[in-house]
Amino acid sequence: YWAALKAFSLAKSLSTGNSKSFFVRQ
Repeated sequence: YWAALKAFSLAKSLSTGNSKSFFVRQ
């Protein structure tokens, strides 16, 4: 489940241009 959630969050972050924020949260 965590893998799917992480992948979804990553895709969403990339689509919004917030990839850096995504990695910071992780």
